[in-house]
Amino acid sequence: MTSAPPPLLSIVIPMYNEEAGMQLLFDKLLPVLASLTQHWDIICINDGSKDNTLAQLKAWHEREPRIKMISLSRNFGKEAALTAGLNYAYGQAVIPFDADLQDPPELIPQMVEQWRQGFKVVLATRKHRLGEGMFKRGTAWAFYRLMTKVTAINIPSNTGDFRLMDQQVIEVLRLLPERTRFMKGLFAWVGFSTTQVYFDRAPRAVGEPKQSISKLWRLAKDGIFSFTTLPLRFTTYLGVLISTLAFSYAGWLLWRTVVHGVDTPGYASLMAAVLCMGGVQLICLGIIGEYLGRIYRESKKRPLYIVEEAAGIA
Repeated sequence: MTSAPPPLLSIVIPMYNEEAGMQLLFDKLLPVLASLTQHWDIICINDGSKDNTLAQLKAWHEREPRIKMISLSRNFGKEAALTAGLNYAYGQAVIPFDADLQDPPELIPQMVEQWRQGFKVVLATRKHRLGEGMFKRGTAWAFYRLMTKVTAINIPSNTGDFRLMDQQVIEVLRLLPERTRFMKGLFAWVGFSTTQVYFDRAPRAVGEPKQSISKLWRLAKDGIFSFTTLPLRFTTYLGVLISTLAFSYAGWLLWRTVVHGVDTPGYASLMAAVLCMGGVQLICLGIIGEYLGRIYRESKKRPLYIVEEAAGIA
C-alpha cells in the first residue's frame, strides 16, 4: 500500500482565543487554496486557548480533513506554537499565517508563483501598516534597525512570520534546537535564495491583539540576546571607559594634592561617584544575567511544547 504524496502547500496557523474570527478565516483562506491546488493542508495549533477555539477546530476537521489540528497542553507562546506547526508541516512549500487576517490570503498565489520560479523563501513585506499606532510602528522600525546593526544576520524590516518557505528550509529549521526562540531571526539565519512580494497590511479583522507591550519587549530581548554578544562586549568597553576616567581622576587628585595641599573632599561628588559606579555594576550584572538565564534554560533541555491531542497529524 503506497502512502499519500505530501501536499504541495502547508499553511501553519498558531491560534490563541480565535473562536470569533475562525469562520471568517477559513471563508477567506479555503477558496484561495482551492484555486491553487487540491493538494494542500492547514495545520492549526491551539496554544492553550481559553475559549472555544479547540472545539471549533475539531468541528472544522470533521468537515474538512485537510484542516488539521494540534492542541498544546497549555499556552507556550506564539514562537513555540509556530515551531510545533512547522515540525508537522510536510508540504513542498510551507506558509506561516496569522489567524487575525492582517496578512491577506490573496497574496499566497503570488508567493507560490515566485517559489515555482526557483526561490526557496518568499517574504511578504508590508508597504504600509494600517491600523497600527505610531508608537508600534516606530518601535518596530527602531528594533529592526538595531538588529541589523548589532547582529551578523539581515532581518528584513516590515516583514513578519508571513512568508513562504521551501520544505528544504523547514528541514533545516527543525535542526535548530534552542528553547529561547526568535523565529524571525531563525528564518533569516538559515539563508537560502530569497525574494519579496509587497502588500498593505490591514487592521485586525476581529478581536484584540494578543501581543502586549511586555510580551513584545521580551521578544525583542530574546532577539537581541539570541543573535549577538554585543551587550557583553559593551560591558567590557564600559568597564574600560569607567576605569580610564577613574584612574585619570585619581591622577588629577594626586597632582592637585602635591601642588596645592590636602583639602576636604566634597560629600556630593563622593556620593555621585559611588552611585554611578553602583549603577554601572548593576547594569553589567543584568546583561550577564540575561545570558546566564538563557544558558540555564537551554541546559535543562525541557521540551519546547507538549502536544495534548491532535487530529489529522501523521
